[in-house]
Amino acid sequence: MNILILNGPNINMIGLREPEIYGTKTYSDLEDYLNELKSKYSIELDVKQSNLEGILIDLLHYSNDRFDSVILNAGAFTHYSYALYDAIKSIQIPVVEVHLSDITKREEFRKISVIKDACVTSIMGLGFQSYEEGIKYLLKEGANNDS
Repeated sequence: MNILILNGPNINMIGLREPEIYGTKTYSDLEDYLNELKSKYSIELDVKQSNLEGILIDLLHYSNDRFDSVILNAGAFTHYSYALYDAIKSIQIPVVEVHLSDITKREEFRKISVIKDACVTSIMGLGFQSYEEGIKYLLKEGANNDS
């Protein structure tokens, strides 16, 4: 399985930004963690991060015929980007929404995910493990679809 991991705005600042919410592990630590998951699950991962909505949309479009699925941490775009919603709906591969923190337990404006209904599932509040749970979900669903 070949999965595109897309990280949105400010994810590159984890470890520095609000450590009481996101912890002290850095984006580099996240990349290392994801590299370990490649070996653990015998999968291919391509990890990208952008603070720009248009780039994330372009990467979603690009993913359609190049990857089996996408794991998306849209950051703050989660709460208001109908353009990301439309981009997810426009591709034919599954997209899993992930978040390091539990957005339902955050500020009022963060409790809403406008992309949720375009994604096959949402996983949140598990820190880096949210990504691993997303991978496990995709592997399980892929196995179910193969039978």
